[in-house]
Amino acid sequence: MTENFLQISKMDQIKKSYLTRNYILVAFAFFSLLLYNPVFGIKVNNVKELNEALDAVKPGGKIILANGIWINAEFLFNAKGTEKAPIEITAEEKGKVFIEGRSNLRISGEYLVVSGLVFRNGYTPTGDVIAFREKEGVYGNHCRLTECVIDNFNNPERFETELWVSLYGKNNRVDHCYFVDKRSQGVTLAVRLEDKAGQENNHQIDHNYFGFRQNLASNGGETMRLGTSPNSLTTSGTLVEANYFEHCDGEQEIISNKSCGNTFRNNTFWECSGTLSYRHGHDNLAEGNFFFGNGKDNTGGIRIINERNKAINNYFYKLTGYRFRGALVVMNGVPNSPINRYNQVVGGVFSNNTFIDCDYIQLCAGSDKERTAVPFDTKIENNVFYHSTAKEIFTAYDDISGITFTNNYLNTGVKPLVDKGIQVVDMKLVTNQTGLAAVESPGMHNAGCTITKPGATAENTGVNWYPHKSVELRFGTGKEIAVEPGENTLAEAVNQSKPGDVFVLKTGEYPNAKNIFIRNAVTIKAAPGAKPVLTTEKNSLFSIENEGALKLSGLEISGAKSPDMAGNSIVTTSKYSMNRNYKLIVENCSVKDLDVNYAFDFMKIYKNTMADSIVIRNCRFTNITGHVLELNKEYEDLGIYSAEYVILENSEFTDVQNSVLTVYRGGTDESTFGPAVKITNCTITNCGKGKRNPGQNVIYLHGVQLAKINNLNLVESADFRLFLTNGDPVTKIDKLNIYPEADIVSNNKKYELTNLTHQAGN
Repeated sequence: MTENFLQISKMDQIKKSYLTRNYILVAFAFFSLLLYNPVFGIKVNNVKELNEALDAVKPGGKIILANGIWINAEFLFNAKGTEKAPIEITAEEKGKVFIEGRSNLRISGEYLVVSGLVFRNGYTPTGDVIAFREKEGVYGNHCRLTECVIDNFNNPERFETELWVSLYGKNNRVDHCYFVDKRSQGVTLAVRLEDKAGQENNHQIDHNYFGFRQNLASNGGETMRLGTSPNSLTTSGTLVEANYFEHCDGEQEIISNKSCGNTFRNNTFWECSGTLSYRHGHDNLAEGNFFFGNGKDNTGGIRIINERNKAINNYFYKLTGYRFRGALVVMNGVPNSPINRYNQVVGGVFSNNTFIDCDYIQLCAGSDKERTAVPFDTKIENNVFYHSTAKEIFTAYDDISGITFTNNYLNTGVKPLVDKGIQVVDMKLVTNQTGLAAVESPGMHNAGCTITKPGATAENTGVNWYPHKSVELRFGTGKEIAVEPGENTLAEAVNQSKPGDVFVLKTGEYPNAKNIFIRNAVTIKAAPGAKPVLTTEKNSLFSIENEGALKLSGLEISGAKSPDMAGNSIVTTSKYSMNRNYKLIVENCSVKDLDVNYAFDFMKIYKNTMADSIVIRNCRFTNITGHVLELNKEYEDLGIYSAEYVILENSEFTDVQNSVLTVYRGGTDESTFGPAVKITNCTITNCGKGKRNPGQNVIYLHGVQLAKINNLNLVESADFRLFLTNGDPVTKIDKLNIYPEADIVSNNKKYELTNLTHQAGN
């Protein structure tokens, strides 16, 4: 009995052991399924768990990042998949995994895929947000970044250089990603060719959305760059296809090509300031691209430098860009050019393109004492040029005998550049079956773009699970809020503002013992009736902070209650670097008695801040010991400046001791757009003559690229000074009345002056 019992117990133990072992095997198999099965994968909740999963993952495995916010996360995805069984890191749910804080991602290995991640609310602790490398010489190959988002993931320091995506290695792909609101210096996406492991790379960049790259007002604001000057004569072999670029305005090179053998195909550029620029490198092709300027300033097409570069079957619509930003720009080169300058255009081919209402076709652009090598062995053939209003669209800055024109067509009313190869015919502008503007004429044969609609749109690029947004600062989109007179009532209201709010002030006094911080797009305006009066006991009334924009309308602003100290102001920018451009509009306002102590400015700006626009319209400024607008804090002569558009209209300035307007852009850099200054119907009386105004000028424009002055009266004021620098600045002055002593003082005479009246004193 005992023996039988022992045998049964032994059998039970064996059976239990067998079952236990099976349970373990089943559990292990299930765990393995989770870890390696491409459907299930293994979910991780932090970087430590991710690294543990990466240590065990095999080809075909999938690692899932849990939904939520991953803060200060530095990811290194270093693994080896295979062509048929790549390893993937993805989001638990697309659009619900947020990478924030000081975070970045490095992809290093083979056949790896990253998808579904959102980078926001932070910036990289290194030089790249996403880099296809672990370290120098250790790169990712055959890797893919797809359906990821980088949204306003910017260093708060405007000129701290950082790149969002850096492609190293070979055979990598970036596709269906959404990149929006790049603000700090540095390229949005760069192809790096520092060594042979990244050259002849066969990368593919396709179906991505690049949006809202604000004007940097400096070099280093490209949306895409392929190579750099030192390796620009090496082959990259990158395909840039079916991407959508919207409002990419960082600098005049939207795409800066600095390598050889690249193809730009079926991309769409929507209202982008700048050009697709063949800055360096040979044997590149732009084919089937669409450039829609829609009349926006500085919009351009393709800029050609170097050898055997081509632009074929592209469409250009209502581009306004001038000089290096024309619809088609063929540059002059530098003889025996250093690698970082301008190689001569040789063997260029520009055929079967259509240009509709594009203002400038620029040939031999940049011709000067250095750039004397004119294009040769170059063909412009089978193109259609139509302009509904302009009489001339071609500009030749030098000898164009090295350019052959064949079978090009121009509509009647527009002057051809050459006698042969550009035929003037009757054309009709029509809308084709896809809604695109097109040109018809029985006199044209085998010319123009044959593609009837863009291949890349905002809808078929980027991701469909993350909201596409506009980041423009807009006034008047929020609530209208009434503010009663009284001490600090305005400050308390504005400090609670939401973007686009409008604050309506009743007749009365609004004294302020607090600074009013502008952190959104805020409008402050008068209700119907007498002007409300704003005063301050602080050294400034309004401080425009990062993300801020300010519009003042119908107000009276007095400095009578300001503190007795030097250096007061009414409006100031942040004292710290602002990575968001701001706006200031002042209309129908009276500003007076900024005379408590000296150097009381209307506006004070600080370095590393940038205004999209500063507008003074229908205003009166009286009795000011400082400046009205002194925009000269970027003084290192690096081509950086402080405001893109400065507009003074229908306004009077009286008894301003320092300058009414100073705008400064120094250096010889040619990569930016402005500044642009417009002064219309203004009278300046007894201004600029204070003893603390060392320049003794009432208006000083240094390096301004576009200045239009019309109907300006200078009465008993200091000189109007111009310093005209590089870049063929356009300066037009019409109806200038000077009385009695002042004059125009300029470093050269490269400006247009008409209708000057210079009256003598009594």
